[in-house]
Amino acid sequence: MKKIIIILSGLFLILIVSTWSITIPTGKPGKNVKKILGPEEARVAAEKFINENLLPPDIKATVKGAILENNVYSISLNVQGKDYTSYMTRDGGKFFQSGLDMATYKEQTAANQAVNNQAANQAPVQPTKNTALVKTDKPKVELFVMTYCPYGLQAEKGILPAFAALDGKIDASVKFVHYFLHGDKEEQETYTQACIRDQQTAKFNNYLQCFIEQGDSAACQTKAQVNQTKLNDCVASKSKDYYKTDSVLSQQYGVQGSPTLVINGVQSNAGRDAASYLAGICAAFNQTPAECSKQLSSASPAPGFGTYNASN
Repeated sequence: MKKIIIILSGLFLILIVSTWSITIPTGKPGKNVKKILGPEEARVAAEKFINENLLPPDIKATVKGAILENNVYSISLNVQGKDYTSYMTRDGGKFFQSGLDMATYKEQTAANQAVNNQAANQAPVQPTKNTALVKTDKPKVELFVMTYCPYGLQAEKGILPAFAALDGKIDASVKFVHYFLHGDKEEQETYTQACIRDQQTAKFNNYLQCFIEQGDSAACQTKAQVNQTKLNDCVASKSKDYYKTDSVLSQQYGVQGSPTLVINGVQSNAGRDAASYLAGICAAFNQTPAECSKQLSSASPAPGFGTYNASN
């Protein structure tokens, strides 16, 4: 079956750059003439745009090539040792962070239909952005991510120190959005993380810290001393149930992108550095605990796999 690439827009990724464009000045002044870029020109233009607009100054992307696929360029890039694929129109006018194979998406949609129906039939939690934060004695903090989303990984780098600072004071969890956009590897990693989180909870944060730095699930399972037999059994028999629970919640909360932070049922706009996450969570206490005075980094972590790598 011929693969057809469909370009995504803001419904699924709150950080997708579908409205950002590279302007290639061509033709005579006053005439709206656009040049069709060759593969090498597209590679150079994409690399320039990504480095000048999408990444912090100390992080650089290398575009390895631009291949024409179905009238758009498939852009192969590497950021901090990790490979990603984005798309750009042939004239360099539009750059899209992600693409989706329609056949794969159709199959996934059909598989998730039962989950969607269940979510639709339940009373929605109805979180609302930019509303007064709900305060409780022990705030419930839920971070929704995709396991291979660069910005989800960035958020996890920032929030784990805040979780550690408030250990025992909050009901904290990392959960997963109700869709996959990074292929089978993301789906399988989601099942792995859900199983470690729900069945080997004491080892989850150590595993996650390793994974967001290295991106190597097998090595991180060993490092975090995950019980392999228990994990394999869970992935085979329980993982999809755990993910289904997250998926239903994600839809009830109205999650539209990775990352999305929900505090006491309300979506939070806290920044992705550790200090901002700590402040956002601490604002949700009825009585602020002493742990909220801890000094955490206010520098933003870099997106993607790697250490905290503050951008300034």
